[in-house]
Amino acid sequence: MCSDIICVTNRTLCREDFLTRIERLAKAHPTAILLREKDLPEAAYIELAEKVLCICKNHDVSCIFHNYANVARELHHTALHLPLPALRTLSNDDKKHFQVLGSSCHSVADAKEAETLGCTYITAGHIFDTGCKKGLPGRGLEFLQEVCTCVSIPVYAIGGICPENLASVKAAGAAGACIMSSAMTCEDTESFLASFGHACTT
Repeated sequence: MCSDIICVTNRTLCREDFLTRIERLAKAHPTAILLREKDLPEAAYIELAEKVLCICKNHDVSCIFHNYANVARELHHTALHLPLPALRTLSNDDKKHFQVLGSSCHSVADAKEAETLGCTYITAGHIFDTGCKKGLPGRGLEFLQEVCTCVSIPVYAIGGICPENLASVKAAGAAGACIMSSAMTCEDTESFLASFGHACTT
């Protein structure tokens, strides 16, 4: 696959057993699976995270935990994604634990701050209209380009990304894209993820 695709989880959208979906996604080899189950209490998250991490390791796919720095430390896991307010409270000593550290950004100011706070990548969005943000118009490709220009770390676009608009996202400077709803609901995960790679060659 020539493009970098991060699959973001949302088990409430899943039409099959969640771990079965994770297995299918991991077999398709995205760049990473971001375990974003933010409604779970920490104890439930760590139980799920152990299982998802095992699946990802079996398929040599990166797994990024979301929100729970304590869970990452407990499992000796070095990839974490935090909302910007949580990132602000992470100590410098805690940051040293993570080889991969990401944050969600919704403005140029957010992006600059996240880089200053030690992020190795950020997500920027939402770029296009999406059912996950009903009633809120996408910020658009001009916004994405501004974010990509203002930081030196990789930027992953999120929000309404599909194979048909991936080329424009990459042209705006993004290193790749995040997909959530489609990753959780597509019928054929392998073919669907492969279609993002095909989009780069057409």
